[in-house]
Amino acid sequence: MTKTTSPLGQPVSRVEGRLKVTGQAKYAAEFNVPGLTYGVVVSSTVARGRIQKLDASEALALPGVLHVFTHENRPSLAWFDRNYQDEDAPSGSPFRPLHDDKLVYSGQPIALVVAETFELASYAASLVRVEYAPRAHETDLRARRKEAYEPSKGKGGYEPPPKPRGNADKALASAAARVDAEYSSPVEHHNPMEPHATTVVYEDDGTLTLYDKTQGVQNTQKYISKVFKLSEDEARVRSPFVGGAFGSGLRPQYQLFLAVMAARELKRSVRVSLTRQQMFTFGHRPETLQRVALGASSDGKLVSIIHEAIAETSRFEDYIEVVVNWSGLLYQCDNVRLDHKLVQLDNYTPVDMRAPGAVLGVYALESAMDELAHQLRIDPLELRLRNYTERDQNKDKPFSSKELRACYQQGAEQFGWARRSLAPRSMREGKQLVGWGMATGIWEAMQQPASAKAVLSIDGTLTVSSATSDIGTGTYTVMTQIAADTLGLPIDAVTFKLGDSSLPPSPLQGGSWTVSSVGSAVKAACEKVREHLFKLARKVDGSPLAKASLEEVSFSGGRIHLSADPSKAVSLTAAMRQGGVLHLEEQVLSLPNMPEQNKFTRCTHSAVFAEVKVDEDLGVVKVSRVVCAVAGGRILNPKTARSQILGGIVGGIGMALQEETVMDPKLGRFMTHNLADYHVPVNADVHDIQVLFVDEEDSVVNPLGAKGLGEIGIVGVAAAIANAIFHATGKRVRGLPITLDKLL
Repeated sequence: MTKTTSPLGQPVSRVEGRLKVTGQAKYAAEFNVPGLTYGVVVSSTVARGRIQKLDASEALALPGVLHVFTHENRPSLAWFDRNYQDEDAPSGSPFRPLHDDKLVYSGQPIALVVAETFELASYAASLVRVEYAPRAHETDLRARRKEAYEPSKGKGGYEPPPKPRGNADKALASAAARVDAEYSSPVEHHNPMEPHATTVVYEDDGTLTLYDKTQGVQNTQKYISKVFKLSEDEARVRSPFVGGAFGSGLRPQYQLFLAVMAARELKRSVRVSLTRQQMFTFGHRPETLQRVALGASSDGKLVSIIHEAIAETSRFEDYIEVVVNWSGLLYQCDNVRLDHKLVQLDNYTPVDMRAPGAVLGVYALESAMDELAHQLRIDPLELRLRNYTERDQNKDKPFSSKELRACYQQGAEQFGWARRSLAPRSMREGKQLVGWGMATGIWEAMQQPASAKAVLSIDGTLTVSSATSDIGTGTYTVMTQIAADTLGLPIDAVTFKLGDSSLPPSPLQGGSWTVSSVGSAVKAACEKVREHLFKLARKVDGSPLAKASLEEVSFSGGRIHLSADPSKAVSLTAAMRQGGVLHLEEQVLSLPNMPEQNKFTRCTHSAVFAEVKVDEDLGVVKVSRVVCAVAGGRILNPKTARSQILGGIVGGIGMALQEETVMDPKLGRFMTHNLADYHVPVNADVHDIQVLFVDEEDSVVNPLGAKGLGEIGIVGVAAAIANAIFHATGKRVRGLPITLDKLL
């Protein structure tokens, strides 16, 4: 009998792919119901101050305009008097739309116009007249850097920098070679294809069905339930498809609150969609100023690392990312001092954006490492190998697995790194200067508690479910593979359901932990079904499995067979008939094995190699080649895994060369608030990208042995490109993005 190939580890195409390419996949603003009304948000044009007068009479005079909600007429809710926070909220007091006349950032929602059609609501919104009493605002991080303060320890999921080890300042002063430089990164916005939107379907009995753009339907449900005092049965949240998020959908955004408020007050179904311009008014990657100082011996051994970061936050929440901690664990060094401070500005609170903290901190560290290598006249890869560490010195723990050395070796070999000349401006093609740069990448390998349900039917089909999301990462597909593999079923016999608050609990989809967390729950639920099936199979008349143990059998091809003799088998349907059951159902809560996991530091690693070609006369930069070698544990689907890394690399190209949200400090407003002005890589900017997955076994991170891949693809890319540009031109640019004006 032919052995059935396990679906795990196979490049299975997306199971929802046909729905997406044929337009059958429906997103938050595409669920239509009879009598649907439309809400359009009026945004403030002042960054700080108060609303002196708001006149909606012209808008209300239009036939078909149902209501204009403002701080003066909004319903009274206990939420306005309490700090109800969502699951991803940092410490502080969350922003509350239409709370009062106070203005805390430019673009703040100050009114919601609801009308029978979207066009009418949009026109009516333009007729709302507002008079402001502005106050002096401050949106310039550099201007306020002296007011930086240390955030409260341990709040909002923040992991503060470890205590200093050794004496980094003294070691730096006496080092044979020193680099001491400031690196900066600008505000960036996520710009997913699908803007934020919420469609609230108001049922006859007053219950609500919400279709929301979110990375966590149950987080959305909890938020709405607390704010409006609703039970879970009164507000069901669905999000079957998400058109990209990159972190922008982790927290409930204001259109959700406004849509639910309007639906409950009007007793009508309401949709509120945000414009692309409004997407630029809230939630962004924070601007940072970072000092990195490295000291080394003459042979390149690090003797001192100092990494200090200053980042922005709002005046009402302390948003903090883990920016500097990576510098204490990536390389061997006995003298390390790390520091992270915040500055309050009159902006909305920053939010997580792909690889929050790491992509910023690693950029600065890896740029400084390249500067140190140049100063010492040591190959940049060799410098990293000389300082390689097998232990996390921040926590004095070993790594659960670390194949970074193999990433360096395989990535360098694939790239041809050995042919790199040491001196800048020494490689060229005609009028183009050629540069080769590299950097290390790192991200946490985390597991969260998660639940899943598995239901096997008598016809041999399996339905597995969890409330998790799929923001484009391939969750539908990989969960289907895990379930199919566990019960030995073909892919097309398995259906995975997600994005519904009524399904088994799951964490937010972020942090690269979905496969680790939800995947482990799916595996555990299917294993419970396996156990039940095997008991039934042993009782089948004349069963060849009667005296076997579960460890002695395998599940494949819809059968349970002896591993030593596949011809001796019982089909799954026969086992169920024997037991007289039409379906088997199991729901499992999967918890991380913290006693074991806490003995180790668990990380995904990568090595990024980049080639750039820079026009000598014009300064135009082309990233002509990127090779990224990743050690991500067990790769469950190389096709979707590669897509994750490709997407991260493209994001890293944008970070290095293009992405920057420009603030006008006089107006306190982001001026690059559309896709024409805010540049992201397009096809013409993306050339040869090669992704390598290094073999890595890890029995600690989770039962699957898989590490997350959503974030690691972007970490280190900007630094590798910046280092390549220096190698090509001899000019070191320490502020992102690296644009023509900085090179010429």
